[in-house]
Amino acid sequence: MTNLDTPPSEKRTPLKSGTLQSAHDVLKVFDERDLKYAKVGVFDIDGILRGKLINRDKFSSSLHKGFGFCDVIFGWDSEDQLYDNVKFTGWHTGYPDAMARLLPETTRDLPFEFDGNGLLVLGEMDGAAESICPRGCLRRVLDRAKQMGYEVSAALEYEFFVFEETPDSVREKNYQNLNPITPGNFGYSVLRNSVWSEFYEALLELSEQMDLPIEGLHTETGPGVIEAALKYGDALYAADRAALFKTFVKILAQRHDLMATFMAKWSNKYPGQSGHIHISMRKINDGSSVFYDPSKPHNMSDDMTYFVSGQQMLMPQMLAMVSPTVNSYSRLIPGFWAPTHSAWGVENRTTALRVIPGSESAQRVEYRVAAADGNPYLALAAAIGSGLWGIENKVAPVAPLSGNAYEQDLPDKDRLPATLWEAAQNLKASTPARHLFGDDFVEHFAATREWEEREFRKAITDWELKRYFEII
Repeated sequence: MTNLDTPPSEKRTPLKSGTLQSAHDVLKVFDERDLKYAKVGVFDIDGILRGKLINRDKFSSSLHKGFGFCDVIFGWDSEDQLYDNVKFTGWHTGYPDAMARLLPETTRDLPFEFDGNGLLVLGEMDGAAESICPRGCLRRVLDRAKQMGYEVSAALEYEFFVFEETPDSVREKNYQNLNPITPGNFGYSVLRNSVWSEFYEALLELSEQMDLPIEGLHTETGPGVIEAALKYGDALYAADRAALFKTFVKILAQRHDLMATFMAKWSNKYPGQSGHIHISMRKINDGSSVFYDPSKPHNMSDDMTYFVSGQQMLMPQMLAMVSPTVNSYSRLIPGFWAPTHSAWGVENRTTALRVIPGSESAQRVEYRVAAADGNPYLALAAAIGSGLWGIENKVAPVAPLSGNAYEQDLPDKDRLPATLWEAAQNLKASTPARHLFGDDFVEHFAATREWEEREFRKAITDWELKRYFEII
């Protein structure tokens, strides 16, 4: 077994989201730690953290005035290949700098860097780039909720596979015959998580130090697969935490000659990897639950019924924001714990939306269609925005589905797109999506998904070679 050291923890109490509220607060901590550099970063369209190290003078200036970040981060894909079909940036604009503002409230520790003293601060795009910035997209949806009198809380849970591989070894193997850290199907296994306790402890320690709190961590069914349930909280902070969690799980693994993947489905032998989203809302004026009404069936208030109905109605239109890769659609097949229609049910894990009745503090909806490969900011924006649209338009509910959704004849209008291309066309044609997220975002994001599908169509798969090479 790989020797897993845990990041340093004895030096200080970890910084929590929102602890530092101003540039002055951040610079005070920076100077107290006698740092010369800080790390800053922005999450791109695919949910990849793009960043750099900057010295104190640049850091101070950026905290006060913002900083320029080459807008190519919104003009290329996850392999740094330049889009040829977007208007916002490209060779036609010369790839200029776009302005980004640093967010003091996102400051957190970097336990692996600068002897455990490192600092990371997230940014959000400003100016023209704000309209297509994923974090900005979610923030605008949450601003909409506030205008309606609501505060939104969310929690995400992720499944990911871990392998005894390195970035070099997976390429040498052409991503075939990979070696998971454990064999067999051992869901909720105390055996597996005890044998690999050093990795679990290192992950829990890192999550605590970086303010990425985990409520539960366990094995799932499949070789080397783990599920982490992140703690609920303010929806914007929840997205920050989810995006950083995905990034730093991969970093932690690679620092110890392991690899973690959040692909929606890495093998056709096993279920896909979910990124389920739990959502609840409270009224700003009195703190009471928007979703809870004990006088109604399943404790669902009228507003919760409208919210779920909006999610159910718009899911086929917004799926590209939730399932953003070609691989996403390999997961959405019958019988593998992932939905194929936008049905909802009460405590039903075969439906795309699972209403979870409970007390005023526990009443919530689980957006089960989401996978681990999604950009948390955009998945949350779609899940929350469609629900708010349902409340605004008092969308008439359909009956909850009982029993196995895969065995029922569901309306074709609720069928989820079968490919990324189809999902992108649905998004482009969606009036509610343009109303919620803006024309600039919809056009840009849909174009990036069309590009992704086109790149896939250039590939010759193993399946094609085996099927056609000799016989056709």
